[in-house]
Amino acid sequence: MTEIEWWDYDSPSEMAEAVAGDVRFIIESAIEARGSAVIALPGGKTPQPIFELLAQAKLNWRKVTIVPTDDRLVPMGDPLSNITMIGKTFVPLGARVFPITSEAAEDYKAAGRAADARLQDLRWPLDLCLLGVGGDGHTASIFPGPDLDEALNGPSERRALGVRPDPLPPEAPVDRVTLSLAAIKSAAALMIAFTGDQKKQVLEAAIEEGVGSPYPIGRVLGAAELPVDIHWSR
Repeated sequence: MTEIEWWDYDSPSEMAEAVAGDVRFIIESAIEARGSAVIALPGGKTPQPIFELLAQAKLNWRKVTIVPTDDRLVPMGDPLSNITMIGKTFVPLGARVFPITSEAAEDYKAAGRAADARLQDLRWPLDLCLLGVGGDGHTASIFPGPDLDEALNGPSERRALGVRPDPLPPEAPVDRVTLSLAAIKSAAALMIAFTGDQKKQVLEAAIEEGVGSPYPIGRVLGAAELPVDIHWSR
Protein backbone atom coordinates (compact mmCIF):
# COMPACT_ATOMS: atom_id res chain seq x y z
CA MET A 1 0.00 0.00 0.00
CA THR A 2 1.27 3.42 -0.92
CA GLU A 3 1.75 6.27 1.55
CA ILE A 4 -1.57 8.02 2.23
CA GLU A 5 -2.14 11.50 3.64
CA TRP A 6 -5.73 11.89 4.89
CA TRP A 7 -7.27 15.35 5.34
CA ASP A 8 -10.59 15.91 7.19
CA TYR A 9 -12.63 19.11 6.78
CA ASP A 10 -15.55 20.59 8.64
CA SER A 11 -17.56 21.26 5.49
CA PRO A 12 -17.60 20.47 1.75
CA SER A 13 -16.86 24.12 1.00
CA GLU A 14 -13.71 24.04 3.14
CA MET A 15 -12.63 20.87 1.37
CA ALA A 16 -13.33 22.38 -2.05
CA GLU A 17 -11.15 25.37 -1.25
CA ALA A 18 -8.23 23.18 -0.17
CA VAL A 19 -8.47 20.81 -3.13
CA ALA A 20 -8.82 23.66 -5.64
CA GLY A 21 -5.68 25.22 -4.19
CA ASP A 22 -3.73 21.97 -4.55
CA VAL A 23 -4.93 21.44 -8.13
CA ARG A 24 -3.99 25.01 -9.03
CA PHE A 25 -0.47 24.48 -7.67
CA ILE A 26 -0.04 21.25 -9.66
CA ILE A 27 -1.19 22.96 -12.88
CA GLU A 28 1.10 25.94 -12.30
CA SER A 29 4.07 23.67 -11.60
CA ALA A 30 3.45 21.57 -14.72
CA ILE A 31 3.16 24.62 -16.96
CA GLU A 32 6.34 26.06 -15.51
CA ALA A 33 8.23 22.78 -15.91
CA ARG A 34 6.92 21.55 -19.27
CA GLY A 35 4.92 24.36 -20.81
CA SER A 36 1.59 22.57 -20.42
CA ALA A 37 -0.50 20.52 -18.00
CA VAL A 38 -2.63 17.42 -18.58
CA ILE A 39 -5.06 16.49 -15.80
CA ALA A 40 -7.97 14.11 -15.28
CA LEU A 41 -11.04 15.24 -13.37
CA PRO A 42 -14.11 13.29 -12.18
CA GLY A 43 -17.78 13.91 -12.82
CA GLY A 44 -20.57 13.98 -10.26
CA LYS A 45 -21.78 16.56 -7.76
CA THR A 46 -18.89 16.53 -5.26
CA PRO A 47 -16.28 18.12 -7.55
CA GLN A 48 -18.51 20.92 -8.84
CA PRO A 49 -17.63 23.37 -6.01
CA ILE A 50 -13.96 22.50 -6.59
CA PHE A 51 -14.32 23.33 -10.28
CA GLU A 52 -16.07 26.63 -9.53
CA LEU A 53 -13.22 27.74 -7.28
CA LEU A 54 -10.59 26.47 -9.68
CA ALA A 55 -12.18 28.46 -12.50
CA GLN A 56 -11.44 31.65 -10.56
CA ALA A 57 -7.69 30.91 -10.57
CA LYS A 58 -5.55 33.09 -12.79
CA LEU A 59 -4.02 30.29 -14.81
CA ASN A 60 -2.95 30.06 -18.43
CA TRP A 61 -5.85 27.77 -19.21
CA ARG A 62 -4.92 27.54 -22.90
CA LYS A 63 -2.00 25.39 -21.79
CA VAL A 64 -4.22 23.00 -19.81
CA THR A 65 -5.75 19.80 -21.20
CA ILE A 66 -8.51 18.16 -19.15
CA VAL A 67 -9.81 14.63 -19.64
CA PRO A 68 -12.57 13.01 -17.61
CA THR A 69 -11.54 10.11 -15.41
CA ASP A 70 -14.56 8.33 -16.87
CA ASP A 71 -17.76 9.01 -18.76
CA ARG A 72 -21.13 7.50 -19.48
CA LEU A 73 -21.96 6.35 -23.00
CA VAL A 74 -24.55 9.05 -23.62
CA PRO A 75 -24.72 11.87 -26.18
CA MET A 76 -22.82 15.09 -25.55
CA GLY A 77 -25.14 17.46 -23.69
CA ASP A 78 -26.93 14.68 -21.82
CA PRO A 79 -27.28 15.36 -18.06
CA LEU A 80 -25.33 12.16 -17.41
CA SER A 81 -22.36 13.30 -19.51
CA ASN A 82 -19.28 14.08 -17.40
CA ILE A 83 -17.47 15.82 -20.25
CA THR A 84 -20.44 18.15 -20.70
CA MET A 85 -20.32 19.13 -17.03
CA ILE A 86 -16.55 19.65 -17.10
CA GLY A 87 -16.70 21.54 -20.39
CA LYS A 88 -19.27 24.05 -19.14
CA THR A 89 -16.77 25.24 -16.55
CA PHE A 90 -13.45 25.06 -18.36
CA VAL A 91 -14.04 25.52 -22.10
CA PRO A 92 -15.00 29.21 -21.63
CA LEU A 93 -11.64 29.71 -19.90
CA GLY A 94 -9.75 28.42 -22.92
CA ALA A 95 -8.82 24.97 -21.60
CA ARG A 96 -8.70 22.03 -23.97
CA VAL A 97 -11.40 19.68 -22.72
CA PHE A 98 -10.77 16.27 -24.25
CA PRO A 99 -13.78 13.91 -24.50
CA ILE A 100 -13.23 10.17 -24.24
CA THR A 101 -16.73 9.52 -25.58
CA SER A 102 -19.39 11.73 -27.07
CA GLU A 103 -22.35 9.51 -27.92
CA ALA A 104 -24.40 6.52 -26.91
CA ALA A 105 -22.91 3.25 -28.14
CA GLU A 106 -24.31 -0.26 -28.34
CA ASP A 107 -20.84 -1.83 -28.17
CA TYR A 108 -19.19 -0.48 -25.04
CA LYS A 109 -16.02 -2.48 -25.67
CA ALA A 110 -15.58 -0.79 -29.06
CA ALA A 111 -16.23 2.59 -27.44
CA GLY A 112 -13.46 1.84 -24.97
CA ARG A 113 -11.01 0.90 -27.70
CA ALA A 114 -11.82 4.14 -29.55
CA ALA A 115 -11.24 6.15 -26.37
CA ASP A 116 -7.94 4.40 -25.76
CA ALA A 117 -6.77 5.22 -29.29
CA ARG A 118 -7.68 8.90 -28.83
CA LEU A 119 -5.90 9.15 -25.52
CA GLN A 120 -2.66 7.77 -26.93
CA ASP A 121 -2.19 11.15 -28.63
CA LEU A 122 -1.91 13.01 -25.32
CA ARG A 123 1.26 13.52 -23.31
CA TRP A 124 1.53 10.90 -20.58
CA PRO A 125 1.73 10.45 -17.69
CA LEU A 126 -0.96 12.76 -16.35
CA ASP A 127 0.20 15.60 -14.14
CA LEU A 128 -2.77 14.93 -11.88
CA CYS A 129 -5.59 12.42 -11.55
CA LEU A 130 -8.36 13.53 -9.19
CA LEU A 131 -10.70 10.69 -8.21
CA GLY A 132 -13.98 10.31 -6.38
CA VAL A 133 -15.36 7.29 -4.53
CA GLY A 134 -18.76 5.61 -4.83
CA GLY A 135 -20.73 4.02 -2.04
CA ASP A 136 -19.97 0.62 -3.56
CA GLY A 137 -16.25 1.36 -3.55
CA HIS A 138 -15.91 2.14 -7.25
CA THR A 139 -13.64 4.91 -8.48
CA ALA A 140 -13.63 6.52 -11.94
CA SER A 141 -15.79 3.84 -13.61
CA ILE A 142 -13.79 0.94 -12.26
CA PHE A 143 -16.79 -0.95 -10.94
CA PRO A 144 -17.46 -4.42 -9.65
CA GLY A 145 -18.57 -6.50 -12.60
CA PRO A 146 -17.32 -8.50 -15.57
CA ASP A 147 -14.80 -5.88 -16.69
CA LEU A 148 -13.12 -5.27 -13.33
CA ASP A 149 -10.14 -7.54 -13.96
CA GLU A 150 -9.46 -5.97 -17.35
CA ALA A 151 -9.60 -2.47 -15.85
CA LEU A 152 -7.16 -3.44 -13.10
CA ASN A 153 -4.82 -5.80 -14.91
CA GLY A 154 -4.87 -4.84 -18.56
CA PRO A 155 -1.76 -3.90 -20.56
CA SER A 156 0.30 -1.09 -19.05
CA GLU A 157 0.01 0.96 -22.25
CA ARG A 158 -3.80 0.88 -22.19
CA ARG A 159 -5.21 4.26 -21.18
CA ALA A 160 -8.95 3.54 -21.28
CA LEU A 161 -11.50 0.77 -21.75
CA GLY A 162 -15.23 0.22 -21.92
CA VAL A 163 -16.97 -1.22 -18.85
CA ARG A 164 -20.41 -2.42 -17.81
CA PRO A 165 -21.03 -2.15 -14.05
CA ASP A 166 -22.85 -5.07 -12.46
CA PRO A 167 -25.32 -4.13 -11.22
CA LEU A 168 -25.90 -0.99 -13.25
CA PRO A 169 -26.27 2.00 -10.91
CA PRO A 170 -29.97 2.98 -10.83
CA GLU A 171 -29.17 6.69 -11.05
CA ALA A 172 -27.19 6.15 -14.27
CA PRO A 173 -27.96 2.71 -15.76
CA VAL A 174 -25.63 2.97 -18.75
CA ASP A 175 -22.31 1.56 -19.90
CA ARG A 176 -19.14 3.60 -19.33
CA VAL A 177 -15.64 4.31 -20.55
CA THR A 178 -13.01 4.68 -17.84
CA LEU A 179 -9.34 5.36 -17.44
CA SER A 180 -7.52 2.14 -16.66
CA LEU A 181 -5.67 1.49 -13.43
CA ALA A 182 -2.41 1.72 -15.38
CA ALA A 183 -3.28 5.24 -16.57
CA ILE A 184 -4.43 6.34 -13.12
CA LYS A 185 -1.51 5.05 -11.10
CA SER A 186 1.05 6.49 -13.53
CA ALA A 187 -0.10 10.06 -12.76
CA ALA A 188 2.49 12.35 -11.21
CA ALA A 189 -0.05 13.29 -8.51
CA LEU A 190 -3.05 11.27 -7.33
CA MET A 191 -5.80 12.78 -5.18
CA ILE A 192 -9.18 11.61 -3.89
CA ALA A 193 -11.96 13.99 -2.82
CA PHE A 194 -15.31 12.78 -1.47
CA THR A 195 -17.98 13.38 1.14
CA GLY A 196 -20.18 11.30 3.42
CA ASP A 197 -19.76 8.96 6.40
CA GLN A 198 -20.79 5.82 4.51
CA LYS A 199 -18.20 6.35 1.79
CA LYS A 200 -15.61 7.07 4.47
CA GLN A 201 -16.29 3.69 6.07
CA VAL A 202 -15.95 1.99 2.69
CA LEU A 203 -12.66 3.74 1.93
CA GLU A 204 -11.22 3.02 5.36
CA ALA A 205 -12.05 -0.67 4.91
CA ALA A 206 -10.57 -0.65 1.40
CA ILE A 207 -7.33 0.87 2.68
CA GLU A 208 -7.12 -1.70 5.46
CA GLU A 209 -7.66 -4.56 2.98
CA GLY A 210 -5.14 -3.20 0.47
CA VAL A 211 -4.53 -4.82 -2.88
CA GLY A 212 -6.74 -7.78 -1.93
CA SER A 213 -9.76 -5.56 -1.25
CA PRO A 214 -13.07 -6.44 -2.92
CA TYR A 215 -13.56 -2.70 -3.41
CA PRO A 216 -12.09 -1.28 -6.64
CA ILE A 217 -10.77 1.80 -4.80
CA GLY A 218 -8.80 -0.50 -2.50
CA ARG A 219 -7.26 -2.25 -5.49
CA VAL A 220 -6.33 1.10 -7.04
CA LEU A 221 -4.72 2.40 -3.86
CA GLY A 222 -2.99 -0.92 -3.30
CA ALA A 223 -1.35 -0.63 -6.71
CA ALA A 224 -0.43 3.06 -6.44
CA GLU A 225 3.28 3.74 -6.17
CA LEU A 226 3.32 7.45 -5.28
CA PRO A 227 1.80 9.09 -2.18
CA VAL A 228 -1.95 9.75 -2.35
CA ASP A 229 -3.75 12.71 -0.79
CA ILE A 230 -7.28 11.90 0.43
CA HIS A 231 -9.67 14.80 1.17
CA TRP A 232 -12.93 14.12 3.02
CA SER A 233 -15.78 16.03 4.62
CA ARG A 234 -19.24 15.10 5.84
